[in-house]
Amino acid sequence: MEMLNVSHVSKQFGEKKVLSDLSFSVPAGSVFGFVGQNGAGKTTTMKMILGLIAADRGEIYVNGEKVTYGQNKTNRYVGYLPDVPEFYSYMTPREYLNFCGEITGMETNKNKSRTTELLALVGLEHEKRHIKGFSRGMKQRLGIAQALMNQPKLLICDEPTSALDPVGRKEILDILVSSKEQTTVLFSTHILSDVERICNAIAFIKDGKIALSGNLEQIKNMHQAAGFEIEFEDSSDADKLLFVFPDGKKRRERNIAFDDVNEQKMMDVLGVVVNQKLAFTKIERLEPTLESLFLEVVSK
Repeated sequence: MEMLNVSHVSKQFGEKKVLSDLSFSVPAGSVFGFVGQNGAGKTTTMKMILGLIAADRGEIYVNGEKVTYGQNKTNRYVGYLPDVPEFYSYMTPREYLNFCGEITGMETNKNKSRTTELLALVGLEHEKRHIKGFSRGMKQRLGIAQALMNQPKLLICDEPTSALDPVGRKEILDILVSSKEQTTVLFSTHILSDVERICNAIAFIKDGKIALSGNLEQIKNMHQAAGFEIEFEDSSDADKLLFVFPDGKKRRERNIAFDDVNEQKMMDVLGVVVNQKLAFTKIERLEPTLESLFLEVVSK
């Protein structure tokens, strides 16, 4: 089942075309990475999913219901974390989540139990400080808890790990992985390592269109890199091979890599290694990375 379906959506602001016939779908129960360079149209798309911006053309469905600009019926299925969440800074995290539950009409006992559950999920269950003293990472964690308060079927996060240090990024990614047991997760980012770590489906957006989308492993297999890397016992042997094949790339002192080569080139290289008796410790086929796929997409 598709939790989100974006179909042939276009959007233009004045003379600037932001989205052009954009189509993709997010399977229920997935962690879906919406990947693109800054300015590619990711935030505009998310605001359309929330009904905050009208599409010029196309349709969007959340949980099988059509999104209508200016109305928020479908938002009962959605939890949203903007890239820079704002809070009432004089509140504690528990007070803030209780307040969020109250304004949505949540029953008192459920509000209390849900608040406790979510504070534990995001690691803030023992935090009694006011939010004004929180770091950026703590605010992002509280923002995820707020977005999950009403048990949404779709959690949308806009650049949730941007501007965070490595520890903060890991904390947020771990929370998103934990959240997939409760909801479908859609998050936009330009940090490819984050997507590769937790996503099972992705869509690359370029110039307002989807350039590549689908299951992450399937996409990698479709774009299998015909490359390999040789590690030598001594750096002098690595230099000897590089003299014969200057198109090789030196990675570290004793490693030579060959990207995007055919089988014949691989046999030629190995032939030189054997004939010159170059002592090696490892030969490894190179798997495609999300970064290499992304660079391939944006360079077209």
